[in-house]
Amino acid sequence: MNTPGGQLPLPVVLAGARGHGRWHLRNIRRLQDKGLVRLAGICEPNPLTPAELTETFGDFEDFGGRPPEQSADFGSLLDSTAAAIAVICTPIPTHTDLALAAAARGVHLLLEKPPAPSYAEFRRMADGVAAAGVACQIGFQSLGSHALPAIREMIAAGVLGTVTGIGAAGAWARDEAYYRRAAWAGKRRLNGVDVIDGALTNPLAHAVVTALALHGATRAEDVAAIETELLRANDIESDDTSCVRVTTPRGRVAVAATLCAERPGEPYVLVHGSGGRITFWYKLDRVLVQRSGHGPEEIEYGRTDLLENLVAHLTDGDELLVPPDSTGAFMKVVEAIRRAPDPVALPAEAWETVAAGNRRIVRGIDGLVAAAADTLALYSELGASWAPPNEVSAG
Repeated sequence: MNTPGGQLPLPVVLAGARGHGRWHLRNIRRLQDKGLVRLAGICEPNPLTPAELTETFGDFEDFGGRPPEQSADFGSLLDSTAAAIAVICTPIPTHTDLALAAAARGVHLLLEKPPAPSYAEFRRMADGVAAAGVACQIGFQSLGSHALPAIREMIAAGVLGTVTGIGAAGAWARDEAYYRRAAWAGKRRLNGVDVIDGALTNPLAHAVVTALALHGATRAEDVAAIETELLRANDIESDDTSCVRVTTPRGRVAVAATLCAERPGEPYVLVHGSGGRITFWYKLDRVLVQRSGHGPEEIEYGRTDLLENLVAHLTDGDELLVPPDSTGAFMKVVEAIRRAPDPVALPAEAWETVAAGNRRIVRGIDGLVAAAADTLALYSELGASWAPPNEVSAG
């Protein structure tokens, strides 16, 4: 594997510094304060203004008073800054080409989720990065939680008895403006190119990948079959209310999600066992253990930042937490959703618009999402009159 030249801090280029990119900008500043990285460049079609830079990144006086170089040309920016790492937080269809452009220059990667809009594009990216010999971390931050190895240890120790399945639930809310924030938002395809920006593939993708990780099914070959039910209350192409069930040789994983919740809450993963269950609120790194013969036990864990882990991998040889192949099973789910029929529009009587937030809610969806995670059932199996028969695809 190629290693970056020079010493710490490692020069970093951020592609996509607005929207969710602002989080990456703040995180880079945090790691810059620790002496691990240096923000060398920002790639945006329209450069960030001085006000945007100082609002999100802070004062540059401590770093020579010189703001980072900005350019709309990603390749030339990597060259001119001698970047060691590129953080890519751009529209989903651009991920593969930008990742390969960085890899061709020997630049290591933190690539935002979902890594690609199709399994073919994912393989093109992952195979190209591997051939170039650069490190690539996929930005599923929940997989940096210290709760995951702790839960795996509990499962191995038989705390829950025999694991009978894993469910996940995500009941979130997104308003009309969410689908107008970018040309690709809420699209399955744009100008003939796959986007697949649905509830399970983007905003609540962490629920899917975390459930699969706790199931021990992370690679593409772990997936035997996938059932999907894709629906929408909003006037969009993609799904905003959906569920998926993945069958593997080890058992089943069911994930239910909506962006039309009546009362939005924290998403979670449920590990079901013959002698108890574990609830993992993955955004909070909080775990609740409930088992026969014991009182409930709640534990909070720490988390390893994925960019910091990438730096440690390059400088100290630490193992990467989320290399591309560890997201292969998730990408099989993305592919099943891509190949499924277009989401079914919910009947008008199933949803209503909440004026206060200018958003659509689906009546009773919060309970259905929770029930799906609890029973590993799909919406149609739970008696939702608006749910179509599930679509099944082979792994």
